[in-house]
Amino acid sequence: MSALAPVLILAVWTAVIAVGLCLGRVLWVFLRFGARAVWRGLGPWQPGRADQRVPRVAPGAEPAHLSYYWRQLWVDAWSAAGFGIRVVWKEFSDPWVHRTVRNLFRGRHPSGRPGRAPINRFGYVVLVAPGTYLGALLGAVLATVLLGVSLAFFGLLVGLVWLGCATAVPVLRGVERGWALARGIRVKCPYPGCYRPVPLAVHRCPGCRASHGSLRPGRYGVLWHTCVCGHRLPTTRLAGRGKLTALCPHCERVLPEAVGTTRVVHTPLVGGTSSGKTMLMAAIVEGLHAWDRNGDLSVEYASADDRHAFNDLNQELNSTGWAHATTGGQPRALMLTVTRGRRRRLLYLYDPMGESVSDAERVRAQQYLKHADGIVLVADVLADSAVRRRLGPEDTERAGAARPSAQGPWETYQKLTGELNALTGRRKRLPVAAVVTKRDVLDQLLKLPKPGARVDAWLELEEIGLGRLVRALGHDFKAARYWAVSARAATGTAPLEGEQLRAAEPVLWLLAASGMKTAALSAPGPEPEKRYTPA
Repeated sequence: MSALAPVLILAVWTAVIAVGLCLGRVLWVFLRFGARAVWRGLGPWQPGRADQRVPRVAPGAEPAHLSYYWRQLWVDAWSAAGFGIRVVWKEFSDPWVHRTVRNLFRGRHPSGRPGRAPINRFGYVVLVAPGTYLGALLGAVLATVLLGVSLAFFGLLVGLVWLGCATAVPVLRGVERGWALARGIRVKCPYPGCYRPVPLAVHRCPGCRASHGSLRPGRYGVLWHTCVCGHRLPTTRLAGRGKLTALCPHCERVLPEAVGTTRVVHTPLVGGTSSGKTMLMAAIVEGLHAWDRNGDLSVEYASADDRHAFNDLNQELNSTGWAHATTGGQPRALMLTVTRGRRRRLLYLYDPMGESVSDAERVRAQQYLKHADGIVLVADVLADSAVRRRLGPEDTERAGAARPSAQGPWETYQKLTGELNALTGRRKRLPVAAVVTKRDVLDQLLKLPKPGARVDAWLELEEIGLGRLVRALGHDFKAARYWAVSARAATGTAPLEGEQLRAAEPVLWLLAASGMKTAALSAPGPEPEKRYTPA
């Protein structure tokens, strides 16, 4: 026992030195260095300074940086934690082991100065060096444990932040989707050759004009995306995404500004060549502006292109009194925003060329019919062969001057109805507005009765002979209403406001079917004053 006493005393002494050094200095030094290293590892803290941990945006990929929460949050936390632990053990290795402890075991002062006497060198080697090494080792281990526990709590907070952001993504997407469904917003491309659904438009950065195809809450950001140029782009309609320039992701053409925030009402005008579709569309637009002037609603062109297109058409009508036949394949929709009260609609008016309903194959090619919310059937009664046979010489001359269509209303409807049902699958849920055109001519014919307030009853008269058309429309569609309009009286240099208002009623009725409060404007009223420009 006496032989072991010096060893035990030395062991106790070494333990005292180790614990005292650890708790008195080394542990706190290591913790300070480790915490400082973790803080530095979360940097760089200078804006614009490069960081090799941040991945570069690959060419051809979405021109936006990944959101900090998506990846960089974990990268920074992991690298900062690892850097802090490594710094602790680096401090343990140098200066404590490689300099301080090594000098002590060599009989030198911790600073490296040689011991002056043998007793000093003996004390350094036997009494101080082992305790110093164990104290530094114990301090490094305890600092690592304490730092690890702190980093574990930090990692838990990081996980909660990530979970909150990850949860916000489907919540915000769901809220926006529910808001769009509640308002009936289903975006479709208005351009010929496309007409495809647009679940998410491509948005241009106002800073560098880069195209962002995934501008919604996701891995690039919850509330905004950061473009490669540094510009922040909002990810939701409520945050202002609708103010950015939007493009169709399929044909890459610019969509109207209201397309993502306003319900679209697709309204194709269907009729044969020279049935008066284009002039009726012009009369409808003039009529909507007439209602606007009366203060009953507000009408604006959806884009500058729509304004220019209608101005060109109006200039043509003012100079010649006629609209040239529509050509050029599938039509581009003329887009108007119509507002009444708190309800707003984006109206798509399609004016296809008359040949598009000349046979079933051409009708099938009119892909915009898939999205129709209502149909305007343009009926040129003068094109019906049975009606023309009843006309006398004088009436025949008047009818010929009105340029009747080569295809009658019944033939047009027969070509349309079957293919429309095949394209949409919901013909029975669509309203149809049947508009008899060229009323100014019809009112001057001697052998035919004049159209009255009940246009459907007038079509069923024996002299007109289109009762089967009225019965078919009532059977095949959800609802049908009838109008007789003089587009020439509603357009041109001296239009009649009453006829303009009447020309817009079919579209106002279709807008009412979409939930807009315009039914009162399209209610049957008194017969218009028959003051028409002679045909």
